[in-house]
Amino acid sequence: MLKLSFCLRRLPSLSREAFQKYWFETHAPLVRKHAAALRIQRYVQTHTLVGEAADSLRASRGGPPGYDGVAELWWKSEDDVAAALATAAGAEAGRILLEDERKFIDLASSPLFWAREREIISLEERD
Repeated sequence: MLKLSFCLRRLPSLSREAFQKYWFETHAPLVRKHAAALRIQRYVQTHTLVGEAADSLRASRGGPPGYDGVAELWWKSEDDVAAALATAAGAEAGRILLEDERKFIDLASSPLFWAREREIISLEERD
C-alpha cells in the first residue's frame, strides 16, 4: 500500500473549529464522492486537539507549532495512482478536490508526502 500524508494548516481567516468543521462536514464527503475515480482505498482525518497537554508535549521536545489536522489516504500502488490520474474522471476529481482545499487549507504551509508504513506494533499483538 502507498500512503499520502497531508499535514494541514488552516487559512489564517479561519478558526480551528471552523476549519475542522468544514474539513469534516464538507471536504470529507467530497473525497468520498470522488474516491472511486481516484482509486482511494482508505481516507482518515486526524483532528488535532489543543490545550495545555498538547502545548506541554510540543514544548518538551522543542517542536514547531502544531498542525490543525492530518489527512491520510491510501492507494494500492504508485501505478494505481498514476492510472487514476490518467483518466478524465480522475483528473477532474483531483482538480475538484484541490479547488475545495484552497477554501480552507493554507497549502503553502501544509506539507504532504508519499510513504510506506512499517508496522512495529499491531493491534492484534495488543489484544
